[in-house]
Amino acid sequence: MRFIAALLSAAMTLGGVMATTALAAPTNKPLVLGHRGAAGHVPEHTRLGYETAIKMGADFIEPDLVPTRDGYLVARHENDITETTDAAIKFPERVAIKMIDGKRIKGWFTEDFTLAEIKTLRAKERLNFRNHANDGTQEILTLQEVIDIAKKATKETGRTIGIYPETKHPTYFRSIGLPLEETLVKILKENGYDDPNAPCFIQSFEYQNLQDIRKMIKTPIVFLYEDKHLRPYDFVVKGDPRTYGDLTKPEELAKIAKFANGIGPYKRLIVPQNADKSLAAPTTLVADAHKAGLVVHPYTFRNEPVFLAPDYKNDPLQEYSQFFKLGVDGLFSDFADTAVKARELYLQGK
Repeated sequence: MRFIAALLSAAMTLGGVMATTALAAPTNKPLVLGHRGAAGHVPEHTRLGYETAIKMGADFIEPDLVPTRDGYLVARHENDITETTDAAIKFPERVAIKMIDGKRIKGWFTEDFTLAEIKTLRAKERLNFRNHANDGTQEILTLQEVIDIAKKATKETGRTIGIYPETKHPTYFRSIGLPLEETLVKILKENGYDDPNAPCFIQSFEYQNLQDIRKMIKTPIVFLYEDKHLRPYDFVVKGDPRTYGDLTKPEELAKIAKFANGIGPYKRLIVPQNADKSLAAPTTLVADAHKAGLVVHPYTFRNEPVFLAPDYKNDPLQEYSQFFKLGVDGLFSDFADTAVKARELYLQGK
């Protein structure tokens, strides 16, 4: 059985796109998506991080993608690498001020470095309350190197390890002559991912670039959602007034299903929080997306109390349990080990 078909229980064709959907039942095994690798344990987007997530049982590893000056795609959450590398120490003269998606940012940016220069940098943990023991030990990876990690692990473990690349700031990068889409598609095709059942999901917070990618490759696509009051940046540029909240409506989900296979919503679009941080009643987004033939992969699940709603009483397993029972088809976690444990409990009916 092909990989995606084996993981997801049903498939239907909507508007010419093969959209996959999973039944919200314990007999279906939700995917554990290693958010930036194992970001809760080691610096994000590193070889050690990806290998750790795989060892913990993650089904997919996620490389966020930004380009270098010479057009290589590297795995960083942002093109501003000030907080996640030692660029400021090694290249102090490269500091710059840029407008990224309408925001003025001062820092060090991947598009100002060649790949050779990027390879001299070392990753570090961005959050002060997380483990810093591995700071300075891990190099910055290219997309191809992340793919190689997944393929090597697939061969060694007997489990199919997928990749979940995200195009970061596609409108901005196209505006400066460093478009992401063509390079991404080329690399995915070279590695055998041009298939609707490939162990790969392409994701983005922008709308148009996913529509463009759909015309280039058959790989499954996921549209990401930020907070309901925000807008995709390509909408901002075009003057489209629709917000991410507007795009959760059934009629908008039907439009998304014409080019995408799933959605990746901010988890508060599924379980909102009240002003006092307590949880509100779940929305119908999961059911509405499934009705449109879209899988649902919310983000981001983290263990630390600062990230947990008070209702969960500092127990991350309670949060996972709630979302699994609401029928999500997978979720992004900084702590793949906790996510796998929670999934096991869910599949046992606990």
